[in-house]
Amino acid sequence: MNISSIVVQCKQEYYDKVKEDLEASGLCDYHFGDKTIGKIIITVEGKDVEEDMQKLASIQLIPHVITADMMQTYQEDQLDEEIKRLDAADAVPNVLNDDSIDFRDVVYNGDLKKKY
Repeated sequence: MNISSIVVQCKQEYYDKVKEDLEASGLCDYHFGDKTIGKIIITVEGKDVEEDMQKLASIQLIPHVITADMMQTYQEDQLDEEIKRLDAADAVPNVLNDDSIDFRDVVYNGDLKKKY
C-alpha cells in the first residue's frame, strides 16, 4: 500500500469548485486548503506507486487545476524492506574494527562510506 500527499494549486475564484470536484472524484481525501492562495492538500492511496501516479494524472486533468504535485509518499513494502536491511546490517561499520587502518589516516568529510 502507498499513501501520497499532493498539493493542488488553483485560482482563488475556482477554489470551491476544485475542492468539490476533488471530493467527488473518489480519487483522494481532502485534508486542508487555503482559499486565499488557492492551495489544497489531499492524499491518494494505491496498491503501488503506479496507481498513485495514475490518480495524480487524473487529478491534474480536473478543470481549473493549475498544478497538482506529489510532495511525499509512503511506500509500505519499501519501508519494510529497508527495516529488514537495517536490522540485518552490522551495527559497527567494518572500518571501525579494522586494526590495519591508522585512525590518523582517516579524513572525515561527513561520509565514511565513500572512503573505505
